[in-house]
Amino acid sequence: MAAQQAVRRDETAPAPEPRSLGLGALLGAVADHHPARVAFIDQPGKAEWCGRPPITWTYAAAREIVARLAAGLVRLGLPPGSPVGLCMAGIAEHHLTLLAVEQAGHVPCLLPVTWSEDRLLEAVERAQVAAILTQGQLGPDRPAERLCRVAARYFPLRFLAAFGPHVPDGVIALDRVVLDHRGEAGGTGAGSGIVSFAPAVPEPAARRLAGAPVARLPGAAEPDGPLLALRRDGDALTAAAAACLAPGRIEPGERILSLLPPSDLKGLATGLAAALLSGASLECHPVFDAGILAAALDRPEPTHLVAPAWMEAGLARTSVPSRLRGITYVHRAPARLAGREPGRAGIVDVVAFDETALLAGRRGAHDVGLVLAAPERAGTGGLLQVRRDPDGRLAFAGPAAAAHVLNRGAVQPPPADGWHVTRFRAALFAGVATAVAIA
Repeated sequence: MAAQQAVRRDETAPAPEPRSLGLGALLGAVADHHPARVAFIDQPGKAEWCGRPPITWTYAAAREIVARLAAGLVRLGLPPGSPVGLCMAGIAEHHLTLLAVEQAGHVPCLLPVTWSEDRLLEAVERAQVAAILTQGQLGPDRPAERLCRVAARYFPLRFLAAFGPHVPDGVIALDRVVLDHRGEAGGTGAGSGIVSFAPAVPEPAARRLAGAPVARLPGAAEPDGPLLALRRDGDALTAAAAACLAPGRIEPGERILSLLPPSDLKGLATGLAAALLSGASLECHPVFDAGILAAALDRPEPTHLVAPAWMEAGLARTSVPSRLRGITYVHRAPARLAGREPGRAGIVDVVAFDETALLAGRRGAHDVGLVLAAPERAGTGGLLQVRRDPDGRLAFAGPAAAAHVLNRGAVQPPPADGWHVTRFRAALFAGVATAVAIA
């Protein structure tokens, strides 16, 4: 009788909600089956500007270091799900630490290492960051010292930790954490996703900018004004990366060489997340050096280059494109799309609409210019839907665009219809989008 009652209770109990899988689960899956495969490669010459030697990490070694860092973070005693800032260049330590924050049960919060003290303070307040992990040296800059000044202005920021030399007094040395802790290198918990930041442009300001996209092309400064913090869970981050990864056709064991900083959605989705999803190796070059980059591209392994779109004209004048398996050019809206080489084999374009969505397409039949002109052509397998509203504004929906505004720790509900309307429109000519401009 008791057993029958228990069965009836189980039948009426609600089914458990599916858990979001994070990047750490992807790392663990590759480490289980291919432990000796290379996961992360540091840029040669790293010691000159970082004070730390370049290291090549296998998937198995990366999982062990992530577990050690996670064990140290757990001992800080932060409440579960706390936003933990990551303020580093694109070094292997950044990738390892992001995965460790997730494994420790917290939410990685992407803080660009080049931001000023005031802008970092604004971001930390907006996301209610409880701890920040950084580096002591970046060329002549001292990120850990700058963040000490931020902590002095924001009392709820409880912990600072840094890799490398020039770690100020009172800042936890993460090198020591790796040496002193032993972590469980098994599976990770539910994916916590990320917090990233976009410019919050008020509606009247967006209207004043209408018709003047030329002054705000790639390479220009970020818009002035307040920041908007956006939170996306692990499934949304994975979906955004998968939508960018599919056109690139990256195979396990190949190499992604990225020139983008991992401090926003476009850098993370085309770099770390893409590498873990595909089982590829990731090599980041946070400090541009033409000689070092040329030597890295000359290595024989199959390589996919991820570069800002403004580099296309320069690379096209070299033999680099013909020696690569593929190139992904990343555009930050507003952006010009005219002047590209349509139909060029092996080239993918990714257009970043702030932190709302990433639209990716392989040149040819699925070119982003064609998709923006006729959104029904979007072939993303349901990951991302594109819509052009009557006023010309572009809107996005689907798992790859599932982001929520985070305001001082409170998550605002998503739009009722699931569509996120952006501040951008597509400029059309002869049935093709030639630019993305402010609406």
